[in-house]
Amino acid sequence: MAEEVLIPSSGKITSQLTGSLLAVAFLTSLGSSMLYGYNLAVVNSPAVYIKDFYNQSVVNRNGTGLSEETLTLMYSLTVSVFAIGGLLGSVIVGILVTRFGRKGTVVNTTVLVFIASLLMGFSRICGSPEMIIVGRFITGIHSGISLSVVPMYLGEIAPKNLRGFLGLVPSIFIGTGVFTAQILGLHELLGKEEHWPLFLSVVAVPTFIQLMLLPWFPESPRYLLIEKHNVHATITALKWYRAKCDIQAEIEEMQEEQRSLSSVETLSVWKLFQDDTVRWQIWFYTNDIFEDAGIPAPEIPYTTAGTGIIEIIAGLVGCFSIEKLGRRPLMIGGFTMMGICCGGITVSLILQAHIPFMRYVGVTCVVGIIAGFCIGPAGVPFLITAELFKQSHRPAAYIVGGSLNWLSNFTVGFVFPFLQMSAGSYSYLVFGTICLSVAAYVYVVIPETKNKTFMEISQMFTKKEAVPLTQGLIHVDQLKLKKMNGYGGMEHASLEFDSSSSVP
Repeated sequence: MAEEVLIPSSGKITSQLTGSLLAVAFLTSLGSSMLYGYNLAVVNSPAVYIKDFYNQSVVNRNGTGLSEETLTLMYSLTVSVFAIGGLLGSVIVGILVTRFGRKGTVVNTTVLVFIASLLMGFSRICGSPEMIIVGRFITGIHSGISLSVVPMYLGEIAPKNLRGFLGLVPSIFIGTGVFTAQILGLHELLGKEEHWPLFLSVVAVPTFIQLMLLPWFPESPRYLLIEKHNVHATITALKWYRAKCDIQAEIEEMQEEQRSLSSVETLSVWKLFQDDTVRWQIWFYTNDIFEDAGIPAPEIPYTTAGTGIIEIIAGLVGCFSIEKLGRRPLMIGGFTMMGICCGGITVSLILQAHIPFMRYVGVTCVVGIIAGFCIGPAGVPFLITAELFKQSHRPAAYIVGGSLNWLSNFTVGFVFPFLQMSAGSYSYLVFGTICLSVAAYVYVVIPETKNKTFMEISQMFTKKEAVPLTQGLIHVDQLKLKKMNGYGGMEHASLEFDSSSSVP
């Protein structure tokens, strides 16, 4: 039975932004989320050099080069295998966070980055295209894990009034990673032929910084108390992350959650789908668009790098406004903006042959899609996954959300070129319709979770039955809750009187 610390409630569970919270958000995002963004964009600049290396390696082995179709297939595999690895990483994240903890998973999986960096960095020396493909696959596994575990960790260490702010820090670093790859890929830096192996393997640098510093910080207090039943480590962690050690109400809230989950095991994905109470909670082609808009080819890398700046600015806007505006406005506004801009791209592509300035409208709409995405949809869904699900459901929920994210990335990457060939300018209307549909879904279904505890959020989804007035007069200490569903919500609960007590 778990040890309990009975501390009187101090009222509101709020806290100041401390240096420890900022440091953990920075370190986890630097060595994890930033790498995801970097690996999304890193293969664009050296594409020609990588293809030449593939062809030359096969010539050295077999005496003949690759056909254009085979070379294109190998390079497409190099790009898309990252998403396949990401899907695998998102599937295994539940096992990892349960066994190693949130911070422990972040730290232990850094070994994947170092292995991938060595493979890609020495691929040219070894004359092995396979090393690049395997390296990309391993970085995908790491990114698939990171996209789920980092917001989970930050969401659990943050007080409720700062959970949105800290939860969107990873999305800023994703944009920073994309921008870093775009800048380093310029010909003046690492965009030269002799530098592409270093360009691919530089991901080890931020991960090394993370590995050196993050282990000094505590594990998630919620994980320590609810899953490991380590009360003293929980108190130590909260004192580390909170100002003035005002942790009484937060300890009490976690203990109530722990009691409600004492007979509930961590759910599998299949059991998550079977649970009626949570059933409702469930950059690839900018260069082509700019080329269609008539931007000269030599200027496209710099234009694309400019969009990286927009990503970072939009991410900062979302991060610093989420606690004031809430989660719903950022998601609804972001998806609506993306949907409208997709329609704008369609109109600009149709009319630019007749009206020259429409090409600039197209570029503006691309920037609008990027800004709308980074303001809310880029980070809020991962944050709200941590908020909408209780401790026993959270790992499975992240498996589902992460898997859908990577499947969508993979699908868009493969389907878009064929959709563009068949539907032409109208292909963007498909994505616009999806974005507007998601905005409508969020408006109708998803509740606002701003400044609410995990228990308060869960109770919004819990089906509660009315308690008869005579039972309501019974003192709370005289009730034994035989079956708990959610965070203290009594669904189909039976109540027993304690025969040793009397009603006053």
